Parts: sequence; structure tokens; C-alpha cells
Amino acid sequence: MTTSIALPPEQLHQAMQRSRQRSTRRWRLFISTPGRIAASVIIVIFTLTAVAGPYLYPKNLPINPHNIYAPPSLAHPLGTDFEGTDVLALLVTGSRYVLFAAAVAAVITLGVGTVAGLAAGYYSRLTGSAIMRVTDFVLAVPGFPVLVVLATIWQFGSPLAMGFVMGVFGWGGIARAVRAQTLSLRERGFVEAAHGLGLSGRRIIFTEVLPNLAPYIGMNLMLAITAFIYTEVGLFFLGLVSYSTSNWGVMLFQAFQAGAATSTRGLAYLLSPLICILLITISLVTLANAVDEFFNPRLRRI
Repeated sequence: MTTSIALPPEQLHQAMQRSRQRSTRRWRLFISTPGRIAASVIIVIFTLTAVAGPYLYPKNLPINPHNIYAPPSLAHPLGTDFEGTDVLALLVTGSRYVLFAAAVAAVITLGVGTVAGLAAGYYSRLTGSAIMRVTDFVLAVPGFPVLVVLATIWQFGSPLAMGFVMGVFGWGGIARAVRAQTLSLRERGFVEAAHGLGLSGRRIIFTEVLPNLAPYIGMNLMLAITAFIYTEVGLFFLGLVSYSTSNWGVMLFQAFQAGAATSTRGLAYLLSPLICILLITISLVTLANAVDEFFNPRLRRI
């Protein structure tokens, strides 16, 4: 039987006011650090670029053999590559694959890892042990070598396929971390009070435990996205995946194959995808630290 408690209007108003005050303090804490604002802007720009950017260019980018490794100019802000193709156009069109694959992997990791961790930490020892044995198996499987093997039979031409495989083999870490936190929260007073009110286990998990873990899950998810980006770019850079599609890993592979690393003329072509990856990584780590600081008062620099 489920029991619901209605707060008096005065207490409800005070609770809403305290919630607004907490949100205001967190917003002020966020904008007080320019690095966090810059990180948010960078993530928004890359997201918009991945979503809308490829529509600004034709499917097959033009090649100009007479304009190979052209220096940055108004016509080509980042110069051209070894085929005379605009580097900025390559960055924009290649961002969709990298970011969309990482997003798909993150969604799978978030969903499977969170549910598995909550269930393993909250329910009986038998259920939790069974879930953790599956989690241990996923953690024991080396994700990168598996992707290398699968690349021999699967072309990974779609970011959906790449993201799916990375997510299937990438949720174990978040599941184990969520389980550890759930085991701690399960013994807290508010969970015991929810039990006393007759709330179901599912409702306690999703209305009492999960909200307290949301910042922790979000922080770990941001760090996981950087690992997914490194994984997929690394596969293409090493030439282990057929580059039937354009992305930053393919740019790095072709840059090294064309000798851009040994020529100053191709430096912009080589460094452009590396700088993009670095910017995304720094931005995600900065936001992850901000989330940790928002919900952990001991870390606030006040």
C-alpha cells in the first residue's frame, strides 16, 4: 500500500522557496568561474556544429589539387589538406560521427549502468550478486580489442553502430560506482522512513535514491564520454576501421599517411582535430568538476 503525505500550504511554500534559493546559489556559483562558462559555450558550439554543421556543406567536399596545404586565409580559415579540401569543412562534417557515437554510447551507459547499479545496491544479496557477476564480466572484457576484432566484420560506417558497441561494453564502471553509492544511501534515515511509509522498492529507488545520485552519475557520465571519444578516434587513427565516413580520427590517420607530421605546411590540418578533441575533453572535465562542487559544499571555494 502506498501512502502519500500532503504538506500544509505554508510548509510547501517554504520548501519551494528553499529550492529556489539553492538553485540561485548554484547558478551564482557557476557564473562566478569564467572557465565554466567557457566550457559550457564550447560544448554548445560543438553540439550545434554536429547537428547543423554538415548541412552547410555538400556530401562530397570539393577537391582542388592546385591548392594543397594552403595556409589559413579568408577562403580557408584553417587551410586545406593534402587534396586541397577545406580543413574547416572536414572538421564540421566529421564532428557529427564522433559526437553522435559518443552520445549513443553515453545514453546506453547511463541507462544500463544506472539501473544495474541501483538494483544491485538496493535489492537482496542474491539479486545484487547476480547483477554484479554480469557487471564483472563486462568489466573483464577489454572493450578496445573487442572493437578491433568486430571491425574486421563490421565496417562501423554508422555512428549508431559504433556508439552501440561502445555502450554495451562501457556501462560496467558506472554500474559498480552507482552500486557502491546505493549501498551507502540504503542505510540512510530517509530511506528507512520511506520503508516505514510503505513505499514500494521501485518508488524508493527512483524517487528517493536516484535523485541523490544524479550529480554523481552525471559527473561520471561526462568523464565516460571523453573515453568514448578517445576510443573511436583511436580506432580510426590506427587504421583499424574502414574509413568510409569522415570524422576526426580519419583526418588524423590521413594526415599522418600524407606526411603532415613531417611538414610544417600540413600543421594546421594535423592539429585541428587534436585541438577539437582537447577542447571537448577540457570542457567536459571542467563541467564534471563543477557538478561535483555544486552538490558537495566541502569543495566550494568560498
